[in-house]
Amino acid sequence: MVTAFILIKAGTSEQLNFAKIAKEEIAKIKGVVKVYGVFGRYDLLAQTEASTLDELSSVIIDKIRAISGVLSTESLIVFE
Repeated sequence: MVTAFILIKAGTSEQLNFAKIAKEEIAKIKGVVKVYGVFGRYDLLAQTEASTLDELSSVIIDKIRAISGVLSTESLIVFE
């Protein structure tokens, strides 16, 4: 099992609750365990689990980055 924390920068929107909408969409993705709103350089933090690095890569690139308004991600892979 591969566990990772994904730091997510979200863009601005005319809607004031844009980060909330992105958070809700990310939370629906299979492999995402929990999503947190954070203050600082990043807007969201997603805890993810996948069977392999390839599966994790797919979650990040094909799912999280595909959400409208997600500008960038940074992955922190946990080794236990």
